[in-house]
Amino acid sequence: MSLGRRSVVTLAAAVLLLGGCGGGGQEAGAGAGAKVTVEWWNIVTTEPLKSIWAEKVKEYQALHPGVVIKNVPIENEAYKARLTTLNQSGKTPDIFTTWGGGVLKQQVDAGLAKDVSDEVAPWIGTMTPASLQAYQFDGRTYAVPADIGMVGFWYNKALFAKAGITAPPTTWSGLLDDVGKLKAAGVTPIALAGKEKWPGHYYWAYLAMRIAGLDALEQAAADHEFGGPGFVEAGRRLKELVDLAPFQKGFLGASYNTPDGQAATMGNGKAAMELMGQWAPVVQKEAGKDLGDDLGFFPFPAVDGGKGLVTDAFGGGGGYAVGQDAPAEAVDFLKFLSQAGNHREAVASGAVLPVVKGAEDAVKDPNLAVVARTLASATGFQLYLDQAYPPAVGQEVNDSVAELIAGRKTPEQVAQAITATAKSE
Repeated sequence: MSLGRRSVVTLAAAVLLLGGCGGGGQEAGAGAGAKVTVEWWNIVTTEPLKSIWAEKVKEYQALHPGVVIKNVPIENEAYKARLTTLNQSGKTPDIFTTWGGGVLKQQVDAGLAKDVSDEVAPWIGTMTPASLQAYQFDGRTYAVPADIGMVGFWYNKALFAKAGITAPPTTWSGLLDDVGKLKAAGVTPIALAGKEKWPGHYYWAYLAMRIAGLDALEQAAADHEFGGPGFVEAGRRLKELVDLAPFQKGFLGASYNTPDGQAATMGNGKAAMELMGQWAPVVQKEAGKDLGDDLGFFPFPAVDGGKGLVTDAFGGGGGYAVGQDAPAEAVDFLKFLSQAGNHREAVASGAVLPVVKGAEDAVKDPNLAVVARTLASATGFQLYLDQAYPPAVGQEVNDSVAELIAGRKTPEQVAQAITATAKSE
């Protein structure tokens, strides 16, 4: 899975009590020759990236004998809890993992995350525009991307062929037609983890993007108003799909990566499609089987008459923010990690997708290469709504869309509920 898809941090109740942290400086007790220490909290606890980052720390320290990079990998959920508690004390590590969007904006507004715009200006142009969007507010940059991904349809080519479908759909109406063809051939069209809610929000979010456009999503967040016709229409189009009963039996109680969940249903060849991020093939294999050459990928289709572009992507990734009191060496280390050679090494390992321009050819997996090329040419990028918006609003999106899919809310009620939560924030 990507560096942090399911990592919506909240600045809420503390669960751990930590001592002071953040604000790099001289090592305690050191004299005139003291080294600068940069504390780096990250969630890279698995291979191959864990070893790659450890090696990059050694290389950087060899090039900069006066600097110590204190590499602190922390498991994802533990990281969220520890960072939340630390933020409540008004502190941060010198460098820390971020997923951008609403949570990073809260940290910026609280004076915790540093505006690094001027420091990164000489080299930030090497980054792809899509990878930067989650970390920029009002034209200023507050984090450096390290990974990116996008949501799209993963499909089983053999099951498509069984239903007589010769090419993936490029329009929403075409997708609905293909759902009918798959059902007629005795194939479950789509796998969905209804119990976990977040996979369902992908449909509504993408439809809102395709119908209302990215500008409308941004304006809705600013105005706290999601009742416009584009958002209601997104719900209506999603209901069109739901009314076709396209999902596997028992989908409302299904999790994502359990043996009987969404990923396993797809990986075991029991459904023809799933709408999921770039990590989908790995989780399919872990929870079920490897579809191998039968697995393909296509972007979310266009909606006839919609204002959004089919080349606009929806997804997320991971990056690194800098604490307000961090030394200059913190940004310099991020510059080092972002150098083309170092980033290509991480990409070639399969651990991340490119955020540096021109690194797409380092992706070895053919399906991920399609994702990487799509992202590199994306005309716009929308962060997951449950990360882009304040946490309460993101949760309401997940909850209300889940209710629509379950048949318990209308498209109008979904828009009204999200608006009400946004206005209460």
